[in-house]
Amino acid sequence: MSSSEIADAAGVLRAGGLVAFPTETVYGLGANAEDAAAVGRVFAVKGRPPTHPLIVHIARADRLDDWAADVPEPARVLAERFWPGPLTLVLRRSPRIPDATTGGLETAAIRVPNHPVALALLSAFGGGVAAPSANRFGSVSPTTAAHVRAELGDAVDLVLDGGPCAVGVESTIVDVTGGEPTILRPGGVTREDLEAALDRPLAVPGSSSIRVPGQHPSHYAPRARVVLVAPDDVVVEAERAHDRGERVGVLLPPAVAGAGAEVKAHAVVAVPASTAAYAHRLYGFLREFDREGCDLVVASLPEEHGLGLAIANRLRRAAGPRPPA
Repeated sequence: MSSSEIADAAGVLRAGGLVAFPTETVYGLGANAEDAAAVGRVFAVKGRPPTHPLIVHIARADRLDDWAADVPEPARVLAERFWPGPLTLVLRRSPRIPDATTGGLETAAIRVPNHPVALALLSAFGGGVAAPSANRFGSVSPTTAAHVRAELGDAVDLVLDGGPCAVGVESTIVDVTGGEPTILRPGGVTREDLEAALDRPLAVPGSSSIRVPGQHPSHYAPRARVVLVAPDDVVVEAERAHDRGERVGVLLPPAVAGAGAEVKAHAVVAVPASTAAYAHRLYGFLREFDREGCDLVVASLPEEHGLGLAIANRLRRAAGPRPPA
């Protein structure tokens, strides 16, 4: 990507505009984190409740103290180990971050992304960029620029195309404001790697008093309904729905696919055995089921270690109760 394109994007941010840009996780919908009006446009374009805080993206770890107050030692250890990378830290916010960006909270979610286009944009802009995923609130996150354009269209002032996202699921969110660091959202940095860095176990509570992205009961969801069953029940459940006349998409678990199972369904995807490959392609699979016109997606949860924990989290949210139409 040319330096002139990056400069143009930084100019759009300075003028209060919105820029969609790639990170290693998913594409973000960015605005100047210190411009409450610009941040308000992000919420409006996404249809996102204004009480849901946004992640502030910064260019370098050594700028953390510009954006957070009273940074504890565990946060510095994690920033040193995993930034740039798919890790977001929840910290007490600096006064420079407005209420609009934090959803009125006294905490802020901050990260340094690991993508050359994102880092070039942040460096050229010179400030923090508040950016949730560049999609409608609650729907499948975008992992290509084409996904952004298809979903948000002209509502975005500029889209930077940095190719497909490498990780494919959002960042891990860790709360470091209390006595013990806590994982509020599993993501691209695994629980095991975090525990090794801090030399202590980390809890992954089902709920938290601190609001962070991705906590809504229905999130990361395709238009099709998602049903989760045990791996050995995926074929039976899919064929039962198919026989009822539903257009069924199936995420076929590796063990079942490896056994050569035949499935009566409208669309079948064999899940990769590698959790890294599955995370990379998960949102693409869900979008493909929508393109195929599926009414229902039948899936099972992977084992919840490594990136499997993040994949399971996304599938549970995708299968969560939907708000009334």
